[in-house]
Amino acid sequence: MKIAVFGAGAVGGYFGGRLAQAGEQVVFIARGKHLQAMRRYGLRVDSIKGDFTIQPVQATDNPADVGIVDVVIVGVKAWQVPEVAEVMGPMVGPQTFVVPFQNGIEAPGQLAEVLGSEHVLGGLCGLISFLVEPGHIQHAGIEPCLNFG
Repeated sequence: MKIAVFGAGAVGGYFGGRLAQAGEQVVFIARGKHLQAMRRYGLRVDSIKGDFTIQPVQATDNPADVGIVDVVIVGVKAWQVPEVAEVMGPMVGPQTFVVPFQNGIEAPGQLAEVLGSEHVLGGLCGLISFLVEPGHIQHAGIEPCLNFG
């Protein structure tokens, strides 16, 4: 399965990292110093569920470089969802589904307006994590969970 994680910070980076650790083909969409650090050193996650590093990391700041994927996990801040919906089109094919993991209820509708409702699932995650520094995520508490549908 080919998975794109749009927003590789504390939430997207954690769940995308776990998917990569499990052997899935994961491409991270990131920017700035975080992108540079992941490309150079990999993605490091310190976790109460076990530490790991993904290296090498497939990462880019250009969704058009990724191609069509099976799943897009949207891990950006809620206020960024409309902006990323406009640029993720090159990753969305006929069978692709998009799952947002934001606080609030607006994200699925915002994504569906641009990508079509047939591609969007509702999503919710539970996790206490934060970005320690570029390329380094700390999972600090609670059992990680994902719900979508």
